[in-house]
Amino acid sequence: MIDIAGEASILMNIQEMSTAVQYRLPVKVFILNNEYMGMVRQWQDLTYEGRHSESYSEALPDFVKLAEAYGWTGLRIETADQLDDGIAAMLAVDGPVMVDCRVAKLENCFPMIPSGAAHWDMLLGPEQVAGELDADAEALV
Repeated sequence: MIDIAGEASILMNIQEMSTAVQYRLPVKVFILNNEYMGMVRQWQDLTYEGRHSESYSEALPDFVKLAEAYGWTGLRIETADQLDDGIAAMLAVDGPVMVDCRVAKLENCFPMIPSGAAHWDMLLGPEQVAGELDADAEALV
C-alpha cells in the first residue's frame, strides 16, 4: 500500500507509524512536502487573493529521521532528477518506508472540487479564478 499525502496530513496521523511497526505492515508513505497545508494555501490563493493565514509551517520534523526513529526506512527526494531512483528505492524495501519528497512550495494541485460543489463542478486548472468560484457558489444556493 502506498499513501501519497502532504506533510500536514501525515502529521495529523503520525501515530499510525507505530501501528505499521506493531503489525509489520510494509506500507509506503510518499510525502509531497511543500511546507504548507497545501490545499488550505491553495484555497487562500484562489479565494482570498493570496492572503495566507496559518497555512505555512517552518517547524516541520526531519521526516527521514522520524521514519528511522520508528524503525522505518526514511528517504528524501530533493530534485526532479532523483524522483525515479527514489521511487525505485522505496519499492525495493520490504518494510515500511517514508519518502520526504520536496516539491515546489507554491505549486497547486488540480483538479479540485470547490467546497459544497458536486464532482462535475471541479476546477481543472489555475485559469479558473476566484470570480468563477464565487459564481459557482452562488449557483449552488
